[in-house]
Amino acid sequence: MKNSDAAAKGKRVRDCFWLWGHEAGAHNNGWGLPGLSRMTPVEAGFYLGVPRVIMVRYDDKPAPPYQQYALPFKALEEVVWSIVGAAGTTGSEERQATLDLRATLPNLSGVMMDDFFKNAAPTTPDGLAVLSVEQLRQVRAQLASGGRPLDLWVVLYDHQLSLPVGDHLAQCDKVSFWTWKGADLVDLEANFAKVEALAPAAGKMLGCYMWDYGQGKPMPIEWMERQCELGLRWLREGRIEGMIFLATCIGDLGLETVEWTREWISRVGDECIGAVP
Repeated sequence: MKNSDAAAKGKRVRDCFWLWGHEAGAHNNGWGLPGLSRMTPVEAGFYLGVPRVIMVRYDDKPAPPYQQYALPFKALEEVVWSIVGAAGTTGSEERQATLDLRATLPNLSGVMMDDFFKNAAPTTPDGLAVLSVEQLRQVRAQLASGGRPLDLWVVLYDHQLSLPVGDHLAQCDKVSFWTWKGADLVDLEANFAKVEALAPAAGKMLGCYMWDYGQGKPMPIEWMERQCELGLRWLREGRIEGMIFLATCIGDLGLETVEWTREWISRVGDECIGAVP
C-alpha cells in the first residue's frame, strides 16, 4: 500500500506496527538477558500499545492444537501465526494446526515462516530453504482456500541477501527483513535496497530487534532510534507496509530499548501515515 492510499483511508502509524510473539519466558535462557520474563504475547501487545502480534512457535511451544492457547488473541486487532517456527522447525501437523485456527480466530490474517532460509549456499535448489518452491505453491493454495484467504509471510536476514532466494520470495505476500547484529545496522539502508530488488512484488516489513540477539547484549538506543526513524520514513514513503518489534517475551525486563520504543510508539502511533511531521 502506498502512503497516499493509507492516508486516504485514515490509516494511523500504529495500524502498521506488529509485535513478534513467543510464549512467555521463551528467551529466558541463552541470550544474555538481564532477567526472567513472565510477559505473555497479549500482555505485551497492550503494554506497548501494539494490538497486532505475530505468534511464532519457539522450542516447540506452544504445542498444537492451538485453539485454547489462542483464545486471548481474540482481544487483538490482528494476528499472524507461524507455520514454520523458530530454527526453521515445521511439519504437516504444525502447519495444519495453524490453518485450523482460521475457524476460531477471526482476526487471523496470515501465517509466518521463521528462520526459513539456510545460511549457506545450497548444494541443491531444494536445500536453500525449509520448503521448496513447489511446496510453497501448495501452501499458497491452502491459504487461498477455506473461505478466508491468509497472507504468506517470511523472514529474511541481512546475511542471506547474497543467496538465490528470489524464486521463494516470489511466492510470499510479505517479506520481513531483519539485521541480525546491531553493529550491521550501519548498512540498513543499502541492505534494504537489496531486499526491494529481490522481492519487488511482495509487501516489505522492517524487523526491529529490541535486544542485540546476534551479539547477546543490549541494543544501543541510538541503533534502536535509527531502526525506528528509518522505518517510519519508509512507511510514509510507501517503501514498507509495516514494522515488527521483537520480542514480546522481553517486554517486562526493564530494558532501556523496550521503554524507549514504548514511548516512541505512544508519541508517533496515532499520527496519520500521510502526515509529514
